[in-house]
Amino acid sequence: MWSGQAPFKEGSQQLQKQPAVGQWKPLASPSGGKELPQLDPRCREAGGGDDDQSTAQLNVSRLRSSSVEIREKGSEFLKEELHRAQKELKLKDEECERLSKVREQLEQELEELTASLFEEAHKMVRDANTKQAASEKQLREARGKIDMLQAEVTALKTLVITSTPSSPNRELHPQLQSPSKAVFRKGHGRNKSASSAVVTATSQSLPSESVSNECREVDSILFAEFQAWRDSPTLEKSCSFLERIYREDVGPCLDFTKQELSELVREAVEQNTLTIEPAATQALPVVKVSAMECGGPNGFRSQIVTKCALSGLSRACKHRIKLGDSGNYYYISPSCRARITAVCNFFTYVRYIQQGLVRQDVELMYWEIMRLRREMSMAKLGFYPSAM
Repeated sequence: MWSGQAPFKEGSQQLQKQPAVGQWKPLASPSGGKELPQLDPRCREAGGGDDDQSTAQLNVSRLRSSSVEIREKGSEFLKEELHRAQKELKLKDEECERLSKVREQLEQELEELTASLFEEAHKMVRDANTKQAASEKQLREARGKIDMLQAEVTALKTLVITSTPSSPNRELHPQLQSPSKAVFRKGHGRNKSASSAVVTATSQSLPSESVSNECREVDSILFAEFQAWRDSPTLEKSCSFLERIYREDVGPCLDFTKQELSELVREAVEQNTLTIEPAATQALPVVKVSAMECGGPNGFRSQIVTKCALSGLSRACKHRIKLGDSGNYYYISPSCRARITAVCNFFTYVRYIQQGLVRQDVELMYWEIMRLRREMSMAKLGFYPSAM
């Protein structure tokens, strides 16, 4: 309750006990000059208290309603803001997930691209190394052919110059020699297996009188195989011509007791990388089959009693062989040397035909092939000249 109610009660009780005595003041009034009685100030104060109380209550109710309204509006605003923030957060999460997938895809593509680039680079390096090795091999072969041809030209010039009517050169005129010497003087007389072609090239110009004392007849099957090979010459073993020669002549001629070394010798002969040279001049002690000496050619032949690396027998080894670019040497007996030389002479002549260096009639080339096959067969059977 308001504080103005207590004076109002007290004043009303006094008015009931005592008569009210009012004092009237003359006031000019527009209603005829009558004066209105003045109310007691306490009565006016009591009436003003009720108005203030109702006003205060109204204000409180208004404040309460406004605060509830403000709270509801604030709650709605906050809910809207929360919903909007959640939607934005969801959109950002989706965007982050999409960007993450894009990043993973880009990383995977980058890894694949890097791997493919490295693989391509390695492939290019391998191809370059392969081409370089092939080029170096071709260069070595070309240089070897040049050296071989230069040696042949020099040898032929020497043979031609030293041959005169009064003193003919017996190498150019084998019909002047005895039949036994004519057969065995065409052996392997140089270091490289390919260099034996000097004698073979000379024999290409020999007339047929060198074997005029022999009767011969062309075998139709062998001649047909040779003609088929001559049309498209190759060194592949798959053709019938070379397959027969490998089976009947080359294989048996190079079939030695030491099988492993025999295979290496056969590969070196086929690849034209075999070297035969005279043994050292100084006497060497007897060594095992696996004994090897490193070094180059050094002097004349000498009687070196040691074990032959191919046959395993103790023989006077006047020569030694080297396979490829290796520095290992193997001492061989004269019989083994004759067998290797016969095969080298055959391969040299076949290579000349393949390279187009032999310009003869087909039948003459066929008979030269037969002669070389006969040399391989004789060497396989153990016949070789004493000069070896």
